[in-house]
Amino acid sequence: MADASALRLPPLTPPVKRSVMLEGHATSVSLEDAFWRALQDEARARHMTPAQLISQVDHMRPPEVGLATALRLFVLAQAQLAPPRRGD
Repeated sequence: MADASALRLPPLTPPVKRSVMLEGHATSVSLEDAFWRALQDEARARHMTPAQLISQVDHMRPPEVGLATALRLFVLAQAQLAPPRRGD
């Protein structure tokens, strides 16, 4: 069994529901704080607002995939594309 002390986890928080305006309509999305922070960082890096980034992800997702799932997978994909940090 792997040593649990070797895991680096972000703070484990329950999902937080936030309202986002998508094409003039308020939509609620529930994500954990780590995902909200990652979305904000990604939006800032792209010179966008979080709502603009969320809207782009919303337009690209297939209808059978929920918005929260699409956002989590987007954040995961961006993390996997990022160059490794020193010491990793």
